[in-house]
Amino acid sequence: MRLLVLSDIHANAPALEAVLADAAGRGYDRAVMLGDALGYGAQPAEVLARLRGLGAECIRGNHEQMGLDLVARGGGWLPGSAGVVGAALEWQFARLCAADLAWVASWPDGREDRDLGVVLRHGTPLSLDTYTDSVTAARDAFAGWGGRLAFVGHTHLPGVYAALHAPVGEWVKFQGLGNGGVYALPPGVRAICNPGSVGQPRDGDPRASYALFDLERQTFEVIRVPYPVEAAQTAILEAGLPPVLAARLALGR
Repeated sequence: MRLLVLSDIHANAPALEAVLADAAGRGYDRAVMLGDALGYGAQPAEVLARLRGLGAECIRGNHEQMGLDLVARGGGWLPGSAGVVGAALEWQFARLCAADLAWVASWPDGREDRDLGVVLRHGTPLSLDTYTDSVTAARDAFAGWGGRLAFVGHTHLPGVYAALHAPVGEWVKFQGLGNGGVYALPPGVRAICNPGSVGQPRDGDPRASYALFDLERQTFEVIRVPYPVEAAQTAILEAGLPPVLAARLALGR
């Protein structure tokens, strides 16, 4: 059993297509998306259509939650809460059809897959919008969560936080996988694994990032894939979205 693990696509269809083409050549059985399919980019409907066609199991991210909250309010951001994030979401959610909105609204904010023995969530094993972005944050997550394995996104940084089956304060380590690579999950280790961002990496490397989890081998492999960044940038600029959203894609920021 091999699981395709996607996160933080951010309406970047060229990056998603590059990742899916690469993953098809490696082989997988199921696909999950850990949130933030939307936000920032200019191709929300295209990304949703591709995920639906893929049969991906989708988890709600903070950008989906913010967009759904916007729709529930009937439009308009609370004072001081817009900026480039709000501009992109307002543009996107105004253009999604009723079926797309209903599908996104149906995504849970997390789920436990007992067959895989893994918790799927956007931020931490316990939270949609808290970041697992440091050893301290990971230690807090391990302390509040009793599971062995979780897949999360949100930071846009690929890597694995691991803890021994012991008092949590004794041993927590991080292994970054920014250049790709395989993390083998040894017996007795609890892990919070992040595949990085498909559509907006933030580690200085503009290549798309995703992961494959091999259930039998207990390996979590991060793969980096080049994609036509300029195509995503052109779509953002032609949509009239803030130019900074296009510029940052080439910088991996």
